Amino acid sequence: MVKDGYYYALGLLAAAIVIGWLTRPGWGVPLLLLAGFFLWFFRDPERTIPDTPGALVSPGDGKVTDVGRVDVNGLPRTRMSIFLSVFDVHVNRSPISGVIEDVRYQTGKFHNAMGSSSAQSNEQNIVTVRGEGHTVIFKQIAGVLARRIVFTKKIGDRVQRGERVGLIKFGSRVDVIMDAAAALQVKVGDRVRGGSSVLAFLPQVQVADDRGETVSMTSGSRETDGGSR
Repeated sequence: MVKDGYYYALGLLAAAIVIGWLTRPGWGVPLLLLAGFFLWFFRDPERTIPDTPGALVSPGDGKVTDVGRVDVNGLPRTRMSIFLSVFDVHVNRSPISGVIEDVRYQTGKFHNAMGSSSAQSNEQNIVTVRGEGHTVIFKQIAGVLARRIVFTKKIGDRVQRGERVGLIKFGSRVDVIMDAAAALQVKVGDRVRGGSSVLAFLPQVQVADDRGETVSMTSGSRETDGGSR
């Protein structure tokens, strides 16, 4: 349970008791039901995080609504959009292991998060993570009901694949922008779970290690011609 759920629920419970005491007990029932909703909404279930090398996991629960190509700094990338309804878990997780290179909060509008324009015009938090040869960007995008984006990490923090990094309160959207050569594992219409659903496998890249040797690397592995190490 995210602690915010307790704060909302306790406040509503106190209000229900006061209203029921001053008027009739039945008048406090709607507030009790709303308190129960907040406890359910802010649930934070444990997830089994895939350990397959190169796996890029979903940053949130929801439905894949769009997969397309975008240009980032002149380079072609794949963008995958996931819509989180008010009934989904809203805890967000890091799609890969790595270091947070940039965090940029953009103020904006609160249009329907399913609309294509929301990726640019809506209020959002844009996070860049670099992990062993790959850079992945994911966005926490506010929607019609979502008015609060929470991000608990900062630039320079190291995160693990599937690690909790924040949440978006109520209906919203998350976008993941990855290497255009990534092997996609889901399609539009699929439902995914934050931290446990593999969205794609990132390609191996050639990088130099500390000794100047060339190694093949994904976001989850490090290999030389002699095998893993």
